[in-house]
Amino acid sequence: MKQFKLITMLLVVVVSFTACEKDFLSPAPTSGVSSETYFSTEEELETALINMYDGIQGVNSTDPDDRHGIQYEFYITEMRSDNTRTKSSEGEAAQFESYNITPNNGIIANYYESYYNIIYRANVVLDNLDVIENAATKASYEAEAKFVRAYAYFNLVRLYGDVPLIDRVVGPLETDVQFARVAASSIYDFIKSDLSTAVNGLDNTYRTRASKAAAQTLLAKVYLTLGENYSEAQTLLESVMASGYSLEPDFGDVFYNEENNEVIFSIGYLPNLSSDSQNFSAEWLNGVGRTSGVNYVTSEAVAVLDEFGGDRTAVSYRPDPSQVGQYQVTKYLPNGEDGGSNGKSFDSDPTLAGNDWIVIRYADVLLLHVEAIMAGGASTTASKALASFQAVRNRAGLTDAVTEVTKEDLLLERRVELAFENHRFFDLLRFGQAESVFSAFSSANNLGYSSTDLLLPIPQNEINLSNGSMSQNPGY
Repeated sequence: MKQFKLITMLLVVVVSFTACEKDFLSPAPTSGVSSETYFSTEEELETALINMYDGIQGVNSTDPDDRHGIQYEFYITEMRSDNTRTKSSEGEAAQFESYNITPNNGIIANYYESYYNIIYRANVVLDNLDVIENAATKASYEAEAKFVRAYAYFNLVRLYGDVPLIDRVVGPLETDVQFARVAASSIYDFIKSDLSTAVNGLDNTYRTRASKAAAQTLLAKVYLTLGENYSEAQTLLESVMASGYSLEPDFGDVFYNEENNEVIFSIGYLPNLSSDSQNFSAEWLNGVGRTSGVNYVTSEAVAVLDEFGGDRTAVSYRPDPSQVGQYQVTKYLPNGEDGGSNGKSFDSDPTLAGNDWIVIRYADVLLLHVEAIMAGGASTTASKALASFQAVRNRAGLTDAVTEVTKEDLLLERRVELAFENHRFFDLLRFGQAESVFSAFSSANNLGYSSTDLLLPIPQNEINLSNGSMSQNPGY
């Protein structure tokens, strides 16, 4: 059962949550519940806590003014890598595969606004903690909100570079805070601080809400991204490994048996509800989604999965039934469509799919564990690293004994294990391979990659709202 999703029904009265900082410039509402007076009890603050996840979940619609949250993430991660592309190379989506993104691109603006709105929602919780009398509950709420805030900032800083640091609910005139880009190093310090609080204040009760294991994994990944504290990252990951999570025996069940022991943190959706469903599952299928034909698998990814994917290959992609030579992502077929091993079928409307989006799962933890032990080196023969690496391969049916893991081996294994789960772009950045891989991929496919494409442009709308005080990233 998807935990706590129905609590979001309580949030319809809290109309102020739907605004991010810049929206405060709009005329104030003349009726409705105000965030300045609503949060007077623990129960009321809990609605704010659940509403953070509603922000990540995003809105399933075609309205560009709606914030689509994580539902748009595949555009700016997978489709900027060598994993996926559009089917037709048309429209705004094609800018990602051709490395020709403009600051006016609506998708990058929507993601930026969505994630600052998530930060706003977390700050609402943190600014109102004093209504909670029980010290343990107060610490738990603080830890959960800081996890969500750190998660949002971690994505923003990796995608946009220096970004505004907003650590509280700000007023409409505080433009010096809203539009002042802060050095990435300071953003990372803030993320580490928030995650440290989260690690100390959470337990492992939830999968569709923050947990101690999720915070430990995310903090370890931050350390690996920065190339620091490798031993601490290893300790964090080994704590997760001792927390009762495990690999699901059937790889396909990871994505359709949503109560499995592999999922550590996911964003929950419910089918056939416009308010709580998602559309990305259908978008990746020809003739099903509203803008179908995006996130199609590249020939390079097909070749890698065919050679190295083992049992994961059939779950990860399939030929487009309607067009020879085109390949669709199939990890998130709408609620298990196509009558495969899971035996499920479309809901009445596949554009209202209920598949959860997995952010962190145990296989990722095992491969990060290898990376932490490798500690930036070229390879490792450490027994703990080999055991973690072997476990992931064994589940895929690749049982040949591994005696050494190189950096290239690990990056390849992450690509086939976590294919189309929005990891590839970030993995290449973290491994220091993005420049070489994207240059070669661009050259082979006549694309327009340059080194400045590793960061997205700051949305032009943000620069306009700042009256030009907000700087743009190089190359845009």
